[in-house]
Amino acid sequence: MDDRVKRVPLAHSANDVGEVESLAVHIEAVARTAAEFATAFGASDELRLCGLLHDIGKLDPAFQERLRGAPRRVDHCSIGAWHALSRWKENGLAAAACIWGHHQGLQRLADLEDLRGISPDSRRAACKRQRIRLGEIDLESLLDWFDQHGIVPPKKIGAVCPMTQLFSRDTAAASMLDIRMLYSCLVDADFLETEAHFQAPVPGERYARPVAPELRPDEAWACLERYLDDLRSHSNAPRQVQALREDLFSACCKAAIRQPGLFTLSAPTGAGKTLAMLAFALRHCIIHGLRRIVVVLPYLTIIEQTAGIYRDIFEAVFGDRYVLEHHSLVGRENRAGSGTAGEDSIDEVERTRRLTAENWDAPIVLTTSVQFFESLFANRPAACRKLHRLAGSVILFDEAQTFPVPLAVPTLATLSRLSQRYQCSVVFSTATQPAFSHLDKYVRKLAPTGWEPSEIVPPELDLFDRAKRVDVRWPKSEDRTITWGQLADRLAVAEQVLCVVNLKRHAIELVEQLKDRVANRSLLHLSTNMCPAHRTAVLDHVRDRLKRGDPCRLVSTQCVEAGVDLDFPAVYRAMGPLDAIAQAAGRCNRNGRRSSAEVHVFIPEDEGYPPGAYRHASQQTKALLRAGPIDINDPTEFDRYFRTLYDLHDFEHEELVKLIRQRDFPAVAEKYRLIDQLTINVLVPYDQATFDALINQVEKADRLSPEQIRGWCRRATPHAVSLYRPNHDQPILAHLMPISFGRVEPNGETARWFHALPGLKYDDLIGIPQEFESSYIM
Repeated sequence: MDDRVKRVPLAHSANDVGEVESLAVHIEAVARTAAEFATAFGASDELRLCGLLHDIGKLDPAFQERLRGAPRRVDHCSIGAWHALSRWKENGLAAAACIWGHHQGLQRLADLEDLRGISPDSRRAACKRQRIRLGEIDLESLLDWFDQHGIVPPKKIGAVCPMTQLFSRDTAAASMLDIRMLYSCLVDADFLETEAHFQAPVPGERYARPVAPELRPDEAWACLERYLDDLRSHSNAPRQVQALREDLFSACCKAAIRQPGLFTLSAPTGAGKTLAMLAFALRHCIIHGLRRIVVVLPYLTIIEQTAGIYRDIFEAVFGDRYVLEHHSLVGRENRAGSGTAGEDSIDEVERTRRLTAENWDAPIVLTTSVQFFESLFANRPAACRKLHRLAGSVILFDEAQTFPVPLAVPTLATLSRLSQRYQCSVVFSTATQPAFSHLDKYVRKLAPTGWEPSEIVPPELDLFDRAKRVDVRWPKSEDRTITWGQLADRLAVAEQVLCVVNLKRHAIELVEQLKDRVANRSLLHLSTNMCPAHRTAVLDHVRDRLKRGDPCRLVSTQCVEAGVDLDFPAVYRAMGPLDAIAQAAGRCNRNGRRSSAEVHVFIPEDEGYPPGAYRHASQQTKALLRAGPIDINDPTEFDRYFRTLYDLHDFEHEELVKLIRQRDFPAVAEKYRLIDQLTINVLVPYDQATFDALINQVEKADRLSPEQIRGWCRRATPHAVSLYRPNHDQPILAHLMPISFGRVEPNGETARWFHALPGLKYDDLIGIPQEFESSYIM
């Protein structure tokens, strides 16, 4: 062996208490923790190998010099990957991909397939591009060191990602998920064990994160029953609505006995899906021994609404760590005790919540569609480390109709594999169930298990017929349009009414028309031209006025539709996608207290739609309407609508599908986006005191620590508006002040770019002024 490696090799330099960490201690700890994570899906041997090999390149003398202060970066990832391929050939490919990418992210699998992707020559070229030094250690020295320390790698691997699956054209999405799950165990274990060293409280003692509570589904079920008993005793809902909710709840409890798999939950708005889904999940966990519930919701307003219900049910018994919210608005001043906007630190409760959110180490997790799905298709360590927690979970998707059609096939294929291989139950819940089963033949070309979910609600319950609470008045022809002035006249004579339009400029035009017709206090507006804190305040004000019976005329874009708990006696909805019209109708007579209520669908004279899928769906609704009125209470109408809509897409030749078949992890992660990435976060002066404090903190600090940056972003997000990145000739550029924080350590994620509008008047009614708004964001 090289004399230079006879000294005890290190994995990490000294921590705050002056202790270094040996390489042997670190790799054994990572191997042990990663293998423990992988027991949930039978991959412990593979993960033990990954843990032992991931940092073995640090044995190189050049890297040891780096730890002791040498300035030049040294590659330490590729030698372990090279050994996995050399020793285990094709069966070592998945492990090699994880080891090679445990810092830089998962790379193209084609770069590893023929064992040349990380050969000495290719490694040397890659290091030259990255301006880092290639290590000098050879495999013989590496194996000698293993023998000296009694470290014995597993003799057999490859059970998780067999070669027939890794290279089959029809298993591309499934095999990519399998590698991400292995990768998740490795990088989470590496994060945690590195943290245990660097956060050591005293010499000789490693840092230990607070132990997460277990689900304990029997006790959680008892909490839910007590909550429901109290809810029933105080309910003033009509008898037929209560019966409807009880039938849905009972159906979900009965369905929980079924084997874990793919499910749909189709139930009308106001039927109590939130609690019925939770009942299914808890009973399912009790019966099948599942360990976690993950709730995925499309909008922040729905998450906060649902999280409030979950906290009411569980917090008194299980404490505040039982339910984890993972989204951008968690931690704001009025929720997490973070105090004033100028504070530099966060309290221990918030720190624990943030640590838990990094890897979803909680029994119940509520998160956004963006966070969940983009993590499921990610290639970077920080985004992927939570994925292994999904094994053995019930995953509830509420408002499933909001999912973008162009991403449907890869997503369904990945979820299908997640269910089949990792003992997950996946539930798609909505009042307007997409006909995803129609895509089964395309899904099977990426995952052989396909997409054939089982419906939880038996058809004999007739929930939709029984839940009919509104009559829909459709336009008599496509030529029957209405001006904004004519529409404003109709809204002005209604005491309480909601009007939903397709574009922000339409909402602003209608608001301007109404200003001369109604009292200011009765006129309200809602769109994403307003920051989340502003929108929340408006929704609270609307609910108060509706409850008191005060005049209330709300003009909104479609951001008000899915899942927002509002109950208007009348709703007007601009022609749009059929599922959006049905969701708007769900805000009308929601609780069934009125004997009759009407939803009026209109075609504005200034007709316009957001581009892409939304416009296509709107045209499809108009095409169906030519054959006669559509019954939004008939689920078969939506099946017909979605099937026709899907037939317009070429799912076999979508660019994302091609990248998945190539197993190109970085390109897939870049291409898979639920939200257009050409947007900027703009801090607005909705609350002038908060705005000034945030700006002052950035301007006065020479350099913000990573913890301060995270705190600043948490406080800023509720006061920021997302806008398309402006062109050079747009007037908003004169007001933008860029704010950037560079890289955030220790996880290497780059902080989001923020801009500020210090010289712009923020309107109390519409938010960002019309001349600066972007018409195609809700």
